Amino acid sequence: MTAIQFIQVTPEELEKKILDGVQKIFSSANKQVEPEELLTVDETATFCKATRQSIHNWTKNKKLKAYGIGNRVYYKKSELLQGLQPLND
Repeated sequence: MTAIQFIQVTPEELEKKILDGVQKIFSSANKQVEPEELLTVDETATFCKATRQSIHNWTKNKKLKAYGIGNRVYYKKSELLQGLQPLND
């Protein structure tokens, strides 16, 4: 283990340096995390240009993954975009 000596540094200066470093780490971490956009069943149907019944069927057949909060159903927009597949390769 390496020892570190602080020469001619006041406790206040040391505290400020530590707090600045911690704040820098937290601010960069906050920039990297973006909230996921959730869509309701109606919004998902509009986004996919499909009916509510199609969304229900795709969820039942595990083509779409649904998420719930209480009795509400949501879909992640990023997963809908990832599920798009080219038709002619």
